[in-house]
Amino acid sequence: MARKAPLSDDALELVARRFAVLSEPMRLRLIQALFDGERSVGELVAATGGTQGNISRHLQTLTQAHVLARRKEGLQVYYSIADPSIFRLCELVCGSLEKSLTRQAGAFGA
Repeated sequence: MARKAPLSDDALELVARRFAVLSEPMRLRLIQALFDGERSVGELVAATGGTQGNISRHLQTLTQAHVLARRKEGLQVYYSIADPSIFRLCELVCGSLEKSLTRQAGAFGA
């Protein structure tokens, strides 16, 4: 497989910021809750067990980072995943961690 050229310092800064945004467990819960489609803030509060204020702050951060999209309909605000690469990123990371945990569990159970 051909190796890609190294990223520029500016590009690496953007990558680091993206991972920083995704480093908060509640933000990952919100993203996971949106995998099946758009949800209102109230639905996300119920799905994640967080408080309205905390969830709203995390949603704002994810929206500013262009991970999520926001749509207002009357008094309701709805969120959805704006960056489809998030699905692939989560699949790669979660799949890798799941395999690792399964191997560890097998080693301890043996």
